[in-house]
This record gives sequence, structure tokens and C-alpha cells, in this order.
Amino acid sequence: MTSTSAMRSLGLAVSVSLAAASPALAQPQNLEQTEIKINKVTDSFYSLDGSGGTIGVLTGPDGVLMVDSQYAALTGKIVAAIKTISDGRIRFLVDTHVHGDHTGGNENFGRLGVTIVAREPLRSRLMKPNAAANGTPGVPMPAPGLPVVTYEGTMTFHINGEAVQLIAVPAAHTDGDTMVWFPNNDVLMIGDFYRSIQYPNIDRANGGSLKGMLDGLDAAIKMAGPRTKIIPGHGPTVDKTALVATRAMIADVRDKIAAMVARGMTSEQVVAAKPTAAYDANVQMPGTTADRFAGQVYAEVKGARGER
Repeated sequence: MTSTSAMRSLGLAVSVSLAAASPALAQPQNLEQTEIKINKVTDSFYSLDGSGGTIGVLTGPDGVLMVDSQYAALTGKIVAAIKTISDGRIRFLVDTHVHGDHTGGNENFGRLGVTIVAREPLRSRLMKPNAAANGTPGVPMPAPGLPVVTYEGTMTFHINGEAVQLIAVPAAHTDGDTMVWFPNNDVLMIGDFYRSIQYPNIDRANGGSLKGMLDGLDAAIKMAGPRTKIIPGHGPTVDKTALVATRAMIADVRDKIAAMVARGMTSEQVVAAKPTAAYDANVQMPGTTADRFAGQVYAEVKGARGER
């Protein structure tokens, strides 16, 4: 299936779908000021930076395969940017995980005829989202924004001379994570279970886990070569050495917190002890993400010990 006919009516389709975008997909204000930055990674692969998660775009004669969709209000700008680097035929959209800064534009792209692909747990969480922090019930993703193709394990797209591989990461950042590997371009999109500007975020409410995050990093490290361009969900592109360093940091913080748990320290005491302090200078945006990460690791370690 292609989106040729839908793309011809781009202006109407986007204006209608933006108006109907789900209120459950919370997005920042003033997105009209956001500009989409196009980064050429290889001759046929680009990344797009706007507001939210980084978008990947594989171009070529077979049409566009894109990774993640950012926020609904940015769809028109994203489509316009893609048309400057391709013929504009967006055929496939792969979601790396459920969060709205990566899936917020799904409904718009679905209405344009783009085939959305993700893991089954991600689709389920879009259909039945968690309540907001204030207790407001989550609003389900409208049907056009749901993945119409789901997979587990691995899945391959043969497009534009690439054998694009979708690789399930069972329970890392969330329980619906996907890595996307472009072997000919030597590019790996890793989603949010690795971030190059913040501490990791183990979204336990959406099925994420410490073990899964470590396992996911192990899989990515094994897959990547010395020149592989690794594109995280947030932050600059990195290489394999950055993943190795982050994996070691997580394991070290885990071990420090495990020792604190063994001494009977509470979550508040562990966070106050700043178990990430040795790494803060190497993180571009430590801020509250350090405390969040410490609290998440505490909960994971405590749970693994069977304690309450």
C-alpha cells in the first residue's frame, strides 16, 4: 500500500487531522514556533529534529520509511521537510515506543495513508493508555493512529535497497520498544532506552524494567560496529563507545543502590545520597533526570529483592 493519493491532498488531510488529534497525547505549547531541522546522515538516510523524539527517514525510489512521528501539531512541518529530501511518498511509519512525543503524529500520518508498524504491546497501550499523573483517564488513540501491522521478535522491510530490521526490545524503556537497524547505511535507531543527553528513564508504569534496559543495551552493543551511527530518541548521534559507557554506568549505579537497599535505606534516602554523582559531569542534562533514575533503580532493586 502507498500513500500517493493521500499525499496529493496533503493540505486538507493535515488540517482536518490536526483538529481531531487526541487530547490524550499531551504536547508542549507554542509548537508553531518549532522548526524542523534536517540532518543528512548518509546519502539516503536523514534524521529530523523538532520537538519530541528524533525522527528517522530512509529515502529512495520505493518511497519513504520513517521512524517515529513527534507531536500532532508538527505533522505539516514534518511532511514538508520530508518532501525536500524525497518525492514525498511516505509509505511506512515505525513507532519505537508509546510516548506521545514519538507517536503523537500517528493519527495524522495514518489519515494520509501511511502504514503504521509497531509491537503489539505498544498498540495495546495506545488503545488503553494509563491515566495521567493527576488521575485524569487516558484517552485512546483514534483508530487511524493505531499500528495496523504488529510484530514480535524481528521484522524486515526490503525497501530502497535496504533490509531494514525491526528488533523487539522486550521491556526496557517501556514494554513496547523497538530498535530499527539500517545495515547498508550502518545506522541504528535506538528509541528512548538510550538517551545521549539525559539519564535513562525506566518507565515502569508502561512496562519498562532495569533488566530489560541492560539487555537492550547489550543487544545494541553487540549489533553495532565501530563506525555505526547510533541515533537515540533524544540527543546527538553517538557511536558504540557511548552505549558501552552508559551500560557500565547503569550497572554501577544499580550496584551502589543495591548496597543502600541492603542497609535498609528508603527511596528518599537513596535519592538524597546522589548515587549518580560520579557521572553527573558527563551528562548534558542531569537535572531532575538523575533523581528520577535513582528512584526508578531503587524501585527495581527493591522489587527484585521481594521487599516492600
